[in-house]
Amino acid sequence: MTTEVLLDTNTYLRLAKRIRPAVGRQFGQVPYVLIILKAVEDEVHQSSKLRFKNPWFDEPEFAQERMAKQVRLSAVDKSQIELVRDVLLGIVQFDIDKYTSNKRSPPGRTDCWLLAYGQVRDAIVATDDLGMHTLAAEAGLRVWHGYELLLKLKTAKVVDKQKVREIYEALEANDDLTETWRRAKHDQFAKIFGSKGSQ
Repeated sequence: MTTEVLLDTNTYLRLAKRIRPAVGRQFGQVPYVLIILKAVEDEVHQSSKLRFKNPWFDEPEFAQERMAKQVRLSAVDKSQIELVRDVLLGIVQFDIDKYTSNKRSPPGRTDCWLLAYGQVRDAIVATDDLGMHTLAAEAGLRVWHGYELLLKLKTAKVVDKQKVREIYEALEANDDLTETWRRAKHDQFAKIFGSKGSQ
């Protein structure tokens, strides 16, 4: 049985331009399949900042790929996801300080919708949002960092060393390298970039 890996907005934006195709891509022995929800597309379209930083997002090849592979939810699925989303939002509100330390924004409705999808559909959510990781740990949900997904794609030979380098170079050029990606560069990807001590 295939396990869905749901890309959140930032993970999609960090990887989809250079991993072709991204949405609908199957990999690994499990196997996994990369998916995206319309909520992610809506989040980009509603943010002038995201649209400005990612002008490729609405180019035909990317838009058509997302449209062709977009997950269609049944009314029952939507209803269950909404219920779980509301519970997750309640968890965040109950202890908001836990999610707002270090000037972070707490998980919002879209974040909780994606995590709720993971709960209802037994999917893994790929996100670099530390608040979502905190909430997932509270609720017992499966999440991966974006670099963990990239590592699994490399292990499955979907990407090679050169592609990993290209992705890191693009993140650095766009000032989009999170602390977790920065640590992973010389830890998880030490065979490519060398370990921190060897720099």
